[in-house]
Amino acid sequence: MTIKIGINPLTWTNDDLPSLGAETPLSTCLREGKQAGYAGFELGNKFPRESEALNAVLAEHELQLVSGWYSGKLLSQSVEQELADIEAHLQLLRQGGANVMVYCEVTDCIHGRQDIPVSRRPKLKPEQWSSFGQRLTQVADYCLSQGVQLAYHHHMGTVVQSESDVDLLMKHTGPALGLLLDSGHITYAGGNPVNLIKKYANRINHVHAKDIRKNILDDARNRQLSFLDAVLNGVFTVPGDGCIDYTAIFNALKECEYQGWIVVEAEQDPSIAHPLTYATLGFKNLVNTARQTGLSIEF
Repeated sequence: MTIKIGINPLTWTNDDLPSLGAETPLSTCLREGKQAGYAGFELGNKFPRESEALNAVLAEHELQLVSGWYSGKLLSQSVEQELADIEAHLQLLRQGGANVMVYCEVTDCIHGRQDIPVSRRPKLKPEQWSSFGQRLTQVADYCLSQGVQLAYHHHMGTVVQSESDVDLLMKHTGPALGLLLDSGHITYAGGNPVNLIKKYANRINHVHAKDIRKNILDDARNRQLSFLDAVLNGVFTVPGDGCIDYTAIFNALKECEYQGWIVVEAEQDPSIAHPLTYATLGFKNLVNTARQTGLSIEF
C-alpha cells in the first residue's frame, strides 16, 4: 500500500483568480515543485494542451502527470454533449499516464465570483439528485472504459459542497464514479474529512490536501464572504500549517488501504505566501505524517 505526493500549480498561479501569480512562468512552478520534493503535478491554465508537448515539459523536470480539473455542465447540457466536450481532456490525461480526472459540476457555481457570498451557492432540489446521478454515472462509465476514473470534487460554491451533498451524490451514482476527498473544502463546508473516508473508503480515488486557518474561516463565515475573498484573506494553507488533523486523516486512509495520489492544493496569494517555502513545508509535513502513521510513500 503506497501513496504518491503531488502538487497543484495553485501554489504559484491561480486559475480562479488569474491575477494571482500571473507573471510566474510554468517552468518556475515545475522547477520549484521538483525542488520541494513532489513526484508530479496536476494541470493548470499554463500547461500545454497537446499531449506531446505536455508530456515533454513534464519529462524535462522528471515529473508525472497526476490529473487535471474538468468543469462539468451536466445540469445544463445533455450527456452526449458532455461526452463530446470531455473527450479532448480525457485523452490528454490518458496519454499522459494519469488514471484519474478531477471532475466538478459547475452549472451556476459561484466560487469564481468575488461579488457573491459563498452562502448563496446553488443547490439541487431533492427531485433532481436521481437524474443528475444517473447522468453523471453515464459519463463516469465512459471515462472509466477509457482507463481514466472520474474523481468527483466536492467544492465550495457548487451544488456538491457539504457532507450531506456528498452523501446524496454517492447514493445516486454508481461505482464508476470515484470521490475526491478535499480536506480543506469539506472542513470549510462544516464537514469532517475522516467521516468521509470512513463512509466512502471504497469510492475515494484521489485526495487534495489543504489546511484551514480557523480564525480566517470564522471571519469569512461571520462576514458572509465570497470564496475568493476568503482565499485572498488566507483561509487556506498547506497541510500541517492549520487546524486540520492530518494524523487522523492519514490513519483513516491507512485503515482503508488507500493507494493513489495525495496532492497539495492550497490556494494562497503567492505574493504573500512564498510558493517554494510553502510547497516545501507542505511536502515535509505530509512526509512526516505518513511516516508517523505507517503510510508508505513512492518517491
